[in-house]
Amino acid sequence: MNDRARILVVDDEPQLIRVLRTGLKSRGYDVRGASDGESGLESFNEWHPDLVITDLAMPNVDGLEFCRRLRAISQVPIIVLSAKGEEKTKVEALDIGADDFVTKPFGIDELLARVRASLRRANAPPISETTQVTLDVGDFHVNLESREVKVRDKDVHLTPKEFDLLIYFIKHSGKVLTHRTLLAAIWGSNYVEQNEYLRVFIGNLRKKVELEATPRYIVTEPWIGYRFDPGS
Repeated sequence: MNDRARILVVDDEPQLIRVLRTGLKSRGYDVRGASDGESGLESFNEWHPDLVITDLAMPNVDGLEFCRRLRAISQVPIIVLSAKGEEKTKVEALDIGADDFVTKPFGIDELLARVRASLRRANAPPISETTQVTLDVGDFHVNLESREVKVRDKDVHLTPKEFDLLIYFIKHSGKVLTHRTLLAAIWGSNYVEQNEYLRVFIGNLRKKVELEATPRYIVTEPWIGYRFDPGS
């Protein structure tokens, strides 16, 4: 029985599909290609891949619409490929459900690292407040009932909103979270344009959980949002 992870690559550049197919297959993945969003959806429904890599700029059904339609039927991890200068489009893709992005041009090693991380998150058991009282993730220990937080065994005292923000980060470790996603999740839909509001809370949270001058846990994705890395 073949238990290799299946990856669907959707891009209108045949040469890029060939390169990615060769690189991914050499690392043990099963790979199929599709030239646009419409054929990508057909391949997805027929083949049921474990992960999807899609370009954003495509004819007919573009990458944004493809992500939107795919999210309506599946929670499969989606990595979007985008050219430099497409920050607004990347944000849109992430806001409608893409999990990560890689900016063109990119190296195969960078893409492979994102693929491995996305597959790990997809296969990890869900963090549920109804079944767990404590969370131990990387350098973080959190008691959900008492709302106590330790980072590398050091007590950290958070405000209620800072605690909610940290828990959201922990539940989405390694995933790029846009400003709008974070604002809507923690403060509600009326706050999705308040980027400065979010920066203040991120700054306060960093002062309490980061143990070095350069942030290692809450990493800024310029113009897009943040990525949380809980440590090893």
